Amino acid sequence: MRAISGLWRWRHNPLRRTTDLVESWTALTALLLVLVVAPVTGVLAGTAAQQTLQQSVRDQHRTRYEVTATVVKELNRPEPDPELSPGQTMRTRVLAAWTAPDGTRRHGPVPTTLKDPKPDETFALWTDAHGTPVPRPLDPTAAATHAALAGVGAALLTAGLVEAVRRLVLRRLVRLRYAQWDRAWERMGPDWGRTGTGI
Repeated sequence: MRAISGLWRWRHNPLRRTTDLVESWTALTALLLVLVVAPVTGVLAGTAAQQTLQQSVRDQHRTRYEVTATVVKELNRPEPDPELSPGQTMRTRVLAAWTAPDGTRRHGPVPTTLKDPKPDETFALWTDAHGTPVPRPLDPTAAATHAALAGVGAALLTAGLVEAVRRLVLRRLVRLRYAQWDRAWERMGPDWGRTGTGI
């Protein structure tokens, strides 16, 4: 609003400088870009991220299988797992046996969220088609959240970029004004302000 009122105020003002007009138009343009282009950029980025992530979710659910693994023995004590969010159970590595989706028997060390794994205890394990352990597939809700965050981030980045350009233009205008004032002072000479004082 300040940009619009600034433009209106400077329209016929005799004290208006070209830099004042440029500053007002720059502010108005930046405001319109932040209000229109930034949200559109956010929506486009969020939509593109949503499509890509949801395709990834579909691909992961098509190529990853949940099987039941049986604990053979515990390999170590629980330790933090970077794949788990704060508050979730720590993971313990166990030697486990499972049947792959293709029917072959597999065994090996795998992480589990069982608190106190005992031999013959079962737990869910995600594998590929050949039975190799893989991370759990991405949840559609988590993918949608990531896409929304990407959209918000793109909108904020666009708004920040517009504001940075506006500030660079404003800085240049201020330097130009100072240069114009310096030239005006030089034209007035060293006696400016003492006219008629008899000095």
